[in-house]
Amino acid sequence: MSEQEIFDNIKHALDEAPRNQYTTEMHLQMLKYADALKSITAKEFCKGVDLKPSFGTEFSKMRNLTQRLKAAGLNTNQL
Repeated sequence: MSEQEIFDNIKHALDEAPRNQYTTEMHLQMLKYADALKSITAKEFCKGVDLKPSFGTEFSKMRNLTQRLKAAGLNTNQL
């Protein structure tokens, strides 16, 4: 899957998320695609998903958290 397809998938998921679940969905999508997007910067992520640059910190946190969760048994393919 290309980066653009991933960005489109994330945008769609965020568009479909209930208003009170937007941030939760954003974090879930970041965890889901962290491995596929490990070579991009937080700034590139925000630009690709049309998020404010301030969400770049959240992207970095979720990418780091993904490694710990996977070590504990999380299968991101099931998200």
